Amino acid sequence: MQVIYIVKRFGVFLLIIWLAATLNFFLPKLSGQDPVRSKLLQEAALGGYVHAGIEDMVKVYQLKFGLDKPLWRQYLSYIDDVAHGDLNYSISNYPRTVASMVGEALPWTIALLGLTTLFSFAAGTVLGALLAWPGAPRWMQWLMPPLWALHAIPFFLLGLVLMYLFAFKLQWLPIFGGYSAGAKPGFDWIFIIDVLRHAVLPALSIVLVSVGGWALAMRGMMVTTMGEDYVTFAEAKGLRNKTIFARYCIRNAILPQTTGLALALGQILSGAVLVEVIFGYPGIGALLFQAIEENDFFLIQGVVFTVIVALGFATFVLDVIYPWLDPRITYRRS
Repeated sequence: MQVIYIVKRFGVFLLIIWLAATLNFFLPKLSGQDPVRSKLLQEAALGGYVHAGIEDMVKVYQLKFGLDKPLWRQYLSYIDDVAHGDLNYSISNYPRTVASMVGEALPWTIALLGLTTLFSFAAGTVLGALLAWPGAPRWMQWLMPPLWALHAIPFFLLGLVLMYLFAFKLQWLPIFGGYSAGAKPGFDWIFIIDVLRHAVLPALSIVLVSVGGWALAMRGMMVTTMGEDYVTFAEAKGLRNKTIFARYCIRNAILPQTTGLALALGQILSGAVLVEVIFGYPGIGALLFQAIEENDFFLIQGVVFTVIVALGFATFVLDVIYPWLDPRITYRRS
């Protein structure tokens, strides 16, 4: 039964990927714009004139990118290419491929947003549980107002404030980029420390905003869980407060949090886009912003498709492991 369930969920995952690829192909076509012609005209205009042979150049590049074929042929070619991991060439950065550009940006976003999401989840979950628990220290109640206030501030706005304080006024941290200009990337301590210093401000802006949301959600679930009959029964049995807190309350209240974590991990490729743009961080968000600015259809399609695949995969993993996290959920239908 477990294998059949997993196979079915994987089939749903593949269906989601196909639908995402289909929408990703047809939606840009609705704009009616020709990305090749738009880019060539833009480049020609930068020189102060329109090249006389612009239409000939458009035909050559359309042939190169396969835009001269009928729409249904383009669609079949696109689906076949996507199935083989080929996301076409970037129009603005030709002859670089979209896959290579996305591959270069992925580690930066995963490192920044992946770690900050996990840390925010852990810190917010613990804080939220303690804020709801009657036996928690009284001074922890003073944490609630700043947590709620920070959660209401957008990532990018808090990032601008932190940039002004720590990078511009105090000059403790770098203000822009993923590493210093002229630094040679490599796995040595000098470069690693340099990367960490550049990641402090964007990571801090994300963590300070996210912790409050996780804490608020966990506190609400803890309040609900502490009113359940099994908690009352555990108290009647005379179990220690620590046991009731950890094994009865947190263990059950954290299940919805786990769902939120899986979805948050699936969205890290697109989350906090403006934070990466503001700090000039070389991640997926900055790459998507660059693609939109340059009207690079293929690069936009590649980034969006990657984000959808990540979200679909996270949902698939959640469907598979959730019955293991909660024994009350089974693979079998009642």
